[in-house]
Amino acid sequence: MKSFNWIYEHVVAHKAGQDVEALLPQVRSAEALKAMGDDRLLSQLCLRVFRAGIKHSVVDAKWPAFEQAFYGFDPDKIILMSDDQLENLMQNDQIIRHWGKIKSVRANAMMVTELAAQHGSFANFIADWPETDITGLWALLKKQGQQLGGKSGAYFLRQIGKDTFILTDDVVAALKAQDIIDKVPTSQRDLRKVQDCFNQWQQESGRPMAHISRLLSYTVGW
Repeated sequence: MKSFNWIYEHVVAHKAGQDVEALLPQVRSAEALKAMGDDRLLSQLCLRVFRAGIKHSVVDAKWPAFEQAFYGFDPDKIILMSDDQLENLMQNDQIIRHWGKIKSVRANAMMVTELAAQHGSFANFIADWPETDITGLWALLKKQGQQLGGKSGAYFLRQIGKDTFILTDDVVAALKAQDIIDKVPTSQRDLRKVQDCFNQWQQESGRPMAHISRLLSYTVGW
């Protein structure tokens, strides 16, 4: 396993002339995350769900219509939507009419309200979850939510500024090159190995997981 300094120096050498720091994703503090409304977090979560497998610009252009169709993503209102109301949205040509994803909005609103009841707000829950077990948060979102498997949970967290690494193809290739894993990590054992590596790099560097993840992705492909 290479040190963080090796990773950073390798990227700087191959990105000569570029501001490496400007390439890194933004990370919000816990306080900034807690200040976000649960409706905004649910909107971003659902945006990620609908973006999966569809050109992002297409989804983004329709998002104002989604906001209107789903009551501004107020989770307390969405959980009261009936099956008939959801089915009627399949006739709304201003949104993306994907039945499974439309149903997931109510299911994910239920997850948001349940976690908010336990933690004061969904934002509190997300902000307080330790980055040293970020794969555990991915697993929880997948289990308690809908359409949040694969990399969707991690991409949602990245969208809202929660510190997370993402197992993109380049990150997986870099982890393989360092003999940390030998295949795409899906088992709890392999995910724990990856988490432990990121924890070590974070301790070495003091950097957010998101920065380490992006830098690691830049070490492959040359």
